[in-house]
Amino acid sequence: MSEHWHIGVIGGSGLAAGIGLDDAQDIAVSSPFGEPSAVVTTGRLGGVRLTFLPRHGAGHHIPPGAINYRANIDVLKRCRVTDVIALSAVGSLDETMQPGHFVAVDQFIDRTMGRENSFFGPGLVAHVSLADPVCPRLAAALADAAEGEDAVAHRGGTYVAIEGPQFSTRAESRMYRGWGGQVIGMTAMPEARLAREAELPYALLGMVTDYDSWREGDEADVAAILDVMHRNVALAHRVVRRFAAALPKSRPPSPIDRALDHAVMTAADARDPALAARLLAVAGRVLG
Repeated sequence: MSEHWHIGVIGGSGLAAGIGLDDAQDIAVSSPFGEPSAVVTTGRLGGVRLTFLPRHGAGHHIPPGAINYRANIDVLKRCRVTDVIALSAVGSLDETMQPGHFVAVDQFIDRTMGRENSFFGPGLVAHVSLADPVCPRLAAALADAAEGEDAVAHRGGTYVAIEGPQFSTRAESRMYRGWGGQVIGMTAMPEARLAREAELPYALLGMVTDYDSWREGDEADVAAILDVMHRNVALAHRVVRRFAAALPKSRPPSPIDRALDHAVMTAADARDPALAARLLAVAGRVLG
Protein backbone atom coordinates (compact mmCIF):
# COMPACT_ATOMS: atom_id res chain seq x y z
CA MET A 1 0.00 0.00 0.00
CA SER A 2 1.26 3.47 -0.89
CA GLU A 3 2.75 5.63 1.85
CA HIS A 4 1.07 8.63 0.22
CA TRP A 5 -2.57 9.61 0.60
CA HIS A 6 -4.84 9.48 -2.44
CA ILE A 7 -8.36 10.27 -1.34
CA GLY A 8 -11.38 9.14 -3.32
CA VAL A 9 -14.32 11.48 -2.76
CA ILE A 10 -17.86 10.36 -3.54
CA GLY A 11 -20.46 13.09 -3.43
CA GLY A 12 -22.64 15.44 -5.43
CA SER A 13 -22.01 16.32 -9.05
CA GLY A 14 -20.86 19.86 -8.20
CA LEU A 15 -18.50 18.97 -5.36
CA ALA A 16 -15.25 18.78 -7.34
CA ALA A 17 -15.90 22.01 -9.24
CA GLY A 18 -15.91 24.16 -6.11
CA ILE A 19 -12.94 22.63 -4.31
CA GLY A 20 -10.21 24.40 -6.25
CA LEU A 21 -8.10 21.44 -7.36
CA ASP A 22 -4.70 22.08 -8.89
CA ASP A 23 -4.03 20.39 -12.24
CA ALA A 24 -7.59 19.03 -12.38
CA GLN A 25 -8.32 16.49 -15.09
CA ASP A 26 -11.50 14.67 -16.08
CA ILE A 27 -10.73 11.04 -16.88
CA ALA A 28 -13.03 8.28 -18.14
CA VAL A 29 -12.13 5.03 -16.40
CA SER A 30 -13.77 1.78 -17.48
CA SER A 31 -14.75 -1.09 -15.20
CA PRO A 32 -15.49 -4.77 -15.89
CA PHE A 33 -18.53 -4.31 -13.64
CA GLY A 34 -20.20 -1.92 -16.06
CA GLU A 35 -20.45 1.83 -16.41
CA PRO A 36 -19.58 4.00 -13.39
CA SER A 37 -21.72 7.00 -12.57
CA ALA A 38 -19.47 9.43 -14.43
CA VAL A 39 -15.93 10.30 -15.37
CA VAL A 40 -13.67 11.00 -12.43
CA THR A 41 -12.06 14.36 -11.71
CA THR A 42 -8.59 14.09 -10.26
CA GLY A 43 -6.14 16.72 -9.09
CA ARG A 44 -4.22 17.98 -6.10
CA LEU A 45 -5.18 19.96 -3.06
CA GLY A 46 -1.99 21.09 -1.43
CA GLY A 47 0.14 17.97 -1.34
CA VAL A 48 -2.74 15.49 -1.45
CA ARG A 49 -4.22 13.87 -4.55
CA LEU A 50 -8.01 13.73 -4.59
CA THR A 51 -10.16 11.89 -7.10
CA PHE A 52 -13.86 12.82 -7.22
CA LEU A 53 -16.73 10.70 -8.47
CA PRO A 54 -20.28 12.09 -8.55
CA ARG A 55 -22.45 9.31 -7.16
CA HIS A 56 -25.59 10.26 -9.11
CA GLY A 57 -23.77 11.21 -12.31
CA ALA A 58 -23.44 14.61 -13.91
CA GLY A 59 -26.57 16.62 -13.27
CA HIS A 60 -27.89 14.03 -10.76
CA HIS A 61 -29.59 11.79 -13.33
CA ILE A 62 -29.13 8.37 -11.66
CA PRO A 63 -31.56 7.38 -8.86
CA PRO A 64 -30.17 5.62 -5.76
CA GLY A 65 -31.31 2.14 -6.76
CA ALA A 66 -29.78 2.40 -10.25
CA ILE A 67 -26.29 3.54 -9.20
CA ASN A 68 -23.63 1.05 -10.26
CA TYR A 69 -21.93 0.94 -6.87
CA ARG A 70 -19.60 -1.88 -7.90
CA ALA A 71 -18.30 0.02 -10.92
CA ASN A 72 -17.85 3.19 -8.86
CA ILE A 73 -15.73 1.50 -6.19
CA ASP A 74 -13.84 -0.55 -8.78
CA VAL A 75 -13.01 2.61 -10.74
CA LEU A 76 -11.69 4.35 -7.63
CA LYS A 77 -9.54 1.31 -6.87
CA ARG A 78 -8.23 1.40 -10.46
CA CYS A 79 -7.33 5.05 -9.89
CA ARG A 80 -5.24 3.78 -6.97
CA VAL A 81 -7.01 5.72 -4.27
CA THR A 82 -5.93 4.68 -0.79
CA ASP A 83 -9.02 5.81 1.11
CA VAL A 84 -12.59 6.87 0.35
CA ILE A 85 -14.69 9.61 1.94
CA ALA A 86 -18.34 10.05 1.08
CA LEU A 87 -20.49 13.14 1.53
CA SER A 88 -24.24 12.61 1.61
CA ALA A 89 -27.43 14.42 2.49
CA VAL A 90 -29.24 12.58 5.28
CA GLY A 91 -32.48 12.85 7.17
CA SER A 92 -32.39 12.91 10.97
CA LEU A 93 -34.07 10.34 13.20
CA ASP A 94 -32.61 11.97 16.31
CA GLU A 95 -33.81 15.27 17.77
CA THR A 96 -30.22 16.30 18.61
CA MET A 97 -29.06 15.93 15.00
CA GLN A 98 -30.58 19.04 13.53
CA PRO A 99 -30.78 20.30 9.93
CA GLY A 100 -27.44 21.91 9.09
CA HIS A 101 -25.48 19.62 11.41
CA PHE A 102 -22.92 17.08 10.21
CA VAL A 103 -22.77 13.45 11.32
CA ALA A 104 -19.65 11.29 11.01
CA VAL A 105 -21.48 7.99 10.66
CA ASP A 106 -20.03 4.89 12.32
CA GLN A 107 -22.68 2.18 11.77
CA PHE A 108 -25.24 1.12 9.17
CA ILE A 109 -28.53 -0.73 9.03
CA ASP A 110 -29.05 -1.93 5.48
CA ARG A 111 -32.65 -1.95 4.23
CA THR A 112 -31.82 -1.81 0.51
CA MET A 113 -33.12 -4.49 -1.82
CA GLY A 114 -31.95 -5.96 -5.12
CA ARG A 115 -28.67 -4.04 -5.37
CA GLU A 116 -25.45 -5.83 -6.30
CA ASN A 117 -23.78 -5.77 -2.90
CA SER A 118 -20.62 -7.83 -3.46
CA PHE A 119 -17.82 -8.12 -5.99
CA PHE A 120 -17.62 -11.83 -5.23
CA GLY A 121 -20.12 -14.56 -6.09
CA PRO A 122 -20.52 -18.09 -7.46
CA GLY A 123 -17.12 -19.37 -8.50
CA LEU A 124 -15.19 -17.10 -6.16
CA VAL A 125 -16.55 -16.75 -2.63
CA ALA A 126 -15.29 -14.30 -0.01
CA HIS A 127 -16.53 -13.08 3.37
CA VAL A 128 -15.12 -9.83 4.78
CA SER A 129 -15.68 -8.55 8.30
CA LEU A 130 -18.09 -5.62 8.44
CA ALA A 131 -18.55 -5.33 12.21
CA ASP A 132 -17.01 -1.86 12.14
CA PRO A 133 -17.78 -0.65 8.61
CA VAL A 134 -16.25 2.82 8.92
CA CYS A 135 -12.58 3.74 9.21
CA PRO A 136 -12.27 5.51 12.59
CA ARG A 137 -9.35 7.72 11.64
CA LEU A 138 -11.08 9.01 8.51
CA ALA A 139 -14.32 9.61 10.42
CA ALA A 140 -12.49 11.51 13.16
CA ALA A 141 -10.63 13.60 10.59
CA LEU A 142 -13.88 14.52 8.84
CA ALA A 143 -15.51 15.50 12.15
CA ASP A 144 -12.43 17.56 13.06
CA ALA A 145 -12.60 19.34 9.70
CA ALA A 146 -16.30 20.13 10.10
CA GLU A 147 -15.76 21.49 13.61
CA GLY A 148 -12.80 23.51 12.32
CA GLU A 149 -15.26 25.28 10.01
CA ASP A 150 -17.54 26.05 12.97
CA ALA A 151 -20.09 23.41 12.03
CA VAL A 152 -21.77 21.15 14.55
CA ALA A 153 -20.39 17.65 13.99
CA HIS A 154 -21.70 14.55 15.73
CA ARG A 155 -19.06 11.86 16.20
CA GLY A 156 -20.86 8.64 15.49
CA GLY A 157 -24.34 7.78 14.35
CA THR A 158 -26.21 4.84 12.86
CA TYR A 159 -27.27 5.35 9.24
CA VAL A 160 -30.37 3.50 8.03
CA ALA A 161 -30.00 2.84 4.30
CA ILE A 162 -33.36 2.53 2.53
CA GLU A 163 -34.08 1.58 -1.06
CA GLY A 164 -36.00 4.70 -2.07
CA PRO A 165 -36.47 6.59 -4.25
CA GLN A 166 -39.45 7.56 -2.09
CA PHE A 167 -38.93 8.86 1.42
CA SER A 168 -40.17 6.86 4.42
CA THR A 169 -43.72 6.61 5.67
CA ARG A 170 -44.24 7.94 9.19
CA ALA A 171 -44.60 4.36 10.48
CA GLU A 172 -41.30 3.34 8.87
CA SER A 173 -39.52 6.43 10.15
CA ARG A 174 -40.67 5.73 13.70
CA MET A 175 -39.70 2.07 13.37
CA TYR A 176 -36.18 3.02 12.31
CA ARG A 177 -35.90 5.28 15.36
CA GLY A 178 -36.94 2.31 17.51
CA TRP A 179 -34.17 0.26 15.93
CA GLY A 180 -31.58 2.81 17.03
CA GLY A 181 -31.21 4.58 13.71
CA GLN A 182 -30.08 8.19 13.96
CA VAL A 183 -29.86 9.29 10.32
CA ILE A 184 -31.40 7.93 7.14
CA GLY A 185 -30.41 7.94 3.49
CA MET A 186 -30.48 5.94 0.25
CA THR A 187 -26.89 5.61 -0.95
CA ALA A 188 -24.42 4.44 1.72
CA MET A 189 -25.22 0.79 1.07
CA PRO A 190 -23.82 -1.15 -0.66
CA GLU A 191 -21.17 1.55 -1.10
CA ALA A 192 -19.61 0.89 2.32
CA ARG A 193 -19.76 -2.89 1.86
CA LEU A 194 -17.97 -2.73 -1.47
CA ALA A 195 -15.31 -0.36 -0.19
CA ARG A 196 -14.44 -2.90 2.49
CA GLU A 197 -14.22 -5.72 -0.09
CA ALA A 198 -11.89 -3.49 -2.11
CA GLU A 199 -9.72 -2.94 0.99
CA LEU A 200 -10.46 0.78 0.95
CA PRO A 201 -10.92 2.55 4.30
CA TYR A 202 -14.26 4.37 4.07
CA ALA A 203 -15.96 7.12 6.04
CA LEU A 204 -19.19 9.02 5.48
CA LEU A 205 -19.96 12.55 6.56
CA GLY A 206 -23.70 13.11 6.45
CA MET A 207 -25.21 16.58 6.19
CA VAL A 208 -28.57 16.67 7.94
CA THR A 209 -31.21 18.30 5.75
CA ASP A 210 -34.50 17.38 7.47
CA TYR A 211 -36.18 15.31 10.21
CA ASP A 212 -37.49 12.62 7.87
CA SER A 213 -41.18 12.06 8.78
CA TRP A 214 -41.24 10.73 12.35
CA ARG A 215 -42.23 14.06 13.93
CA GLU A 216 -45.83 15.23 13.69
CA GLY A 217 -46.06 18.13 11.27
CA ASP A 218 -42.75 17.25 9.60
CA GLU A 219 -42.08 15.37 6.41
CA ALA A 220 -39.13 15.01 4.07
CA ASP A 221 -39.83 17.92 1.72
CA VAL A 222 -37.62 18.08 -1.37
CA ALA A 223 -37.70 21.88 -1.62
CA ALA A 224 -36.59 22.27 2.00
CA ILE A 225 -33.89 19.61 1.59
CA LEU A 226 -32.48 21.34 -1.50
CA ASP A 227 -32.50 24.67 0.30
CA VAL A 228 -30.37 23.29 3.15
CA MET A 229 -28.04 21.58 0.69
CA HIS A 230 -27.53 24.70 -1.40
CA ARG A 231 -26.85 26.82 1.68
CA ASN A 232 -24.15 24.37 2.78
CA VAL A 233 -22.32 23.72 -0.50
CA ALA A 234 -19.57 26.22 0.28
CA LEU A 235 -19.26 24.77 3.79
CA ALA A 236 -18.84 21.26 2.37
CA HIS A 237 -16.07 22.55 0.10
CA ARG A 238 -14.27 24.10 3.08
CA VAL A 239 -14.63 20.91 5.09
CA VAL A 240 -13.01 18.82 2.35
CA ARG A 241 -10.19 21.35 1.95
CA ARG A 242 -9.54 21.40 5.70
CA PHE A 243 -9.68 17.60 5.86
CA ALA A 244 -7.05 17.28 3.11
CA ALA A 245 -4.81 19.95 4.64
CA ALA A 246 -4.80 18.22 8.03
CA LEU A 247 -3.75 14.77 6.78
CA PRO A 248 -0.30 13.64 7.95
CA LYS A 249 2.37 13.90 5.28
CA SER A 250 2.72 10.13 5.10
CA ARG A 251 -0.10 7.61 5.34
CA PRO A 252 0.23 5.04 8.13
CA PRO A 253 -1.08 1.58 7.19
CA SER A 254 -4.66 0.71 8.11
CA PRO A 255 -5.92 -2.78 9.06
CA ILE A 256 -8.54 -2.29 6.33
CA ASP A 257 -5.73 -2.33 3.75
CA ARG A 258 -5.63 -6.09 4.34
CA ALA A 259 -9.33 -6.84 4.79
CA LEU A 260 -9.13 -9.73 2.29
CA ASP A 261 -6.22 -11.54 3.97
CA HIS A 262 -8.40 -14.42 5.22
CA ALA A 263 -11.64 -13.67 3.39
CA VAL A 264 -11.37 -15.69 0.17
CA MET A 265 -12.85 -19.16 0.72
CA THR A 266 -12.66 -20.73 -2.74
CA ALA A 267 -9.63 -22.91 -3.41
CA ALA A 268 -7.34 -21.56 -6.11
CA ASP A 269 -8.00 -24.49 -8.45
CA ALA A 270 -11.79 -24.11 -8.08
CA ARG A 271 -12.04 -20.40 -8.87
CA ASP A 272 -13.95 -19.07 -11.85
CA PRO A 273 -11.20 -17.55 -14.04
CA ALA A 274 -13.57 -15.03 -15.61
CA LEU A 275 -14.66 -13.68 -12.23
CA ALA A 276 -11.08 -13.70 -11.00
CA ALA A 277 -10.12 -11.55 -13.99
CA ARG A 278 -12.89 -9.05 -13.21
CA LEU A 279 -11.57 -8.84 -9.65
CA LEU A 280 -8.05 -7.89 -10.66
CA ALA A 281 -8.22 -4.33 -9.32
CA VAL A 282 -10.32 -5.13 -6.26
CA ALA A 283 -8.66 -8.33 -5.07
CA GLY A 284 -5.58 -8.92 -7.19
CA ARG A 285 -3.39 -8.62 -4.08
CA VAL A 286 -4.77 -11.87 -2.64
CA LEU A 287 -5.74 -13.72 -5.81
CA GLY A 288 -2.22 -13.79 -7.19
